[in-house]
Amino acid sequence: MVFDFGTLVASLNRLSTSDHQSVVSINLFVALICACIIIGHLLEENRWMNESITALVIGLCTGVVILLISGGKNSHILVFSEDLFFIYLLPPIIFNAGFQVKKKSFFRNFSTIMLFGAVGTLISFIIISFGATSIFKKWNIGYLEIGDYLAIGAIFSATDSVCTLQVLSQDETPLLYSLVFGEGVVNDATSVVLFNAVQNFDLSHINTSKALELVGNFLYLFASSTILGVVAGLLSAYIIKKLYFGRHSTDREVAIVILMAYLSYMLAELFYLSAILTVFFSGIVMSHYTWHNVTESSRVTTKHAFATLSFIAEIFIFLYVGMDALDIEKWRFVSDSPQLSVQVSPILLGLVLVGRAAFVFPLSFLSNLMKKSPEERISFNQQIIIWWAGLMRGAVSVGLAYNQFTRGGHTQLRANAIMITSTITVVLFSTGVFGLMTKPLIRLLQPSPKHLTRMISSEPTTPKSFIVPLLESTQDSEADLGPNVPRPHSLRMLLSTPSHTVHRYWRKFDNAFMRPVFGGRGFVPFVPGSPTEPSGH
Repeated sequence: MVFDFGTLVASLNRLSTSDHQSVVSINLFVALICACIIIGHLLEENRWMNESITALVIGLCTGVVILLISGGKNSHILVFSEDLFFIYLLPPIIFNAGFQVKKKSFFRNFSTIMLFGAVGTLISFIIISFGATSIFKKWNIGYLEIGDYLAIGAIFSATDSVCTLQVLSQDETPLLYSLVFGEGVVNDATSVVLFNAVQNFDLSHINTSKALELVGNFLYLFASSTILGVVAGLLSAYIIKKLYFGRHSTDREVAIVILMAYLSYMLAELFYLSAILTVFFSGIVMSHYTWHNVTESSRVTTKHAFATLSFIAEIFIFLYVGMDALDIEKWRFVSDSPQLSVQVSPILLGLVLVGRAAFVFPLSFLSNLMKKSPEERISFNQQIIIWWAGLMRGAVSVGLAYNQFTRGGHTQLRANAIMITSTITVVLFSTGVFGLMTKPLIRLLQPSPKHLTRMISSEPTTPKSFIVPLLESTQDSEADLGPNVPRPHSLRMLLSTPSHTVHRYWRKFDNAFMRPVFGGRGFVPFVPGSPTEPSGH
């Protein structure tokens, strides 16, 4: 065996060039993210353009520049990786949604949120899958299996309500804000669970029994993933409550919270569960127990750390989508039939509109039947806003589409290329056009004249909320329900006041059993220098 020194040098040179290209790519992406933050800040007062739209526009402009520099060969400097998206980018986005959710508003409207986020997403999934199967099988777009059509339903059932939430006022419309936010985070988790259920299921011979088995698999994933997330959250609360990391270093507290959150996600991946659902409920439980067991400085740090990671991940994804929209490789596969490629995107967008309307209005009617108070009912104008809020597609849809229709960011199949380019087109159109129209629509349907008395949110919005952020009101007690809330003596009575009833019994159980073990609001962590340890230990 002869040692070839020249081959070794050539290999090292190629490795060095590859490393240099990676450094250049990372530098460019960091600079672009900084540009998105700065431009988003300058446009904050207008609120017509949020960071998502800004990142898409900057990504498109950067893609054009790279395309010109490369001589029309390439428009992006990074290749999309499913691992990058699902292992590093998506977890902080979903965890932060669960961690920052206003639990009091979330669980007060829990029945309606679950109707929209879980049942509604399932209805939308069925309509989009059935519509895509019926229409695209008649067109010559290439070979797609039944699993691909079901994946399309899951991909386009995932909403992105960022634009609507930025315009809605939580003080003026607390019910509407709570429903849009709560439905958005539950919808994302449900869409990913559906996507995983479809991927992990044999759909070669679909029939009634297979359909029931698919539903059973979905329910199993939903339940087991939720339980794992709750257990991980409770374990982190118990560890921090018993060991008092803050007595020596707040860095250890922050580190254990972040790592336990990420561990819950990776455990779900290890056991082939829905990691998204697991990390979402882990965030809710951590915000209810773990967050209150750490020191005050750690609370502020963890809150902003999770929010910052989520913010950067979302900007990164939209930047990449903007650049990848001009990817020559994918458009080359659809260039032989541009008319067909142009027709697919409007069909998918139309299915999104129909699928969204098919559950928002009927389920709103059903929800109103269970509400006695007029303030808790969803008006027709509010129903339109809720319908509109879910029309935009974003990061989750893009990630799922790449996972289904590409390998390592590339595709060599015409049908897959059409699906990817159509997904990018729908995301660009819905985020750009629908996002820009959100503000005037809400102003038209939910006017807030200056002479009207400003409604007070059920959560504190004073500077004190910086210390107790979005997590739980200091008024969140059984006394909030008032002395006149009747105890349920029948099923009908239980259904007429579900939120009050569930909330009452949950508070009793929480105060009697959960908080003495896992801590929570009211627990005082150990403070260095104090003469005694807190009595809550």
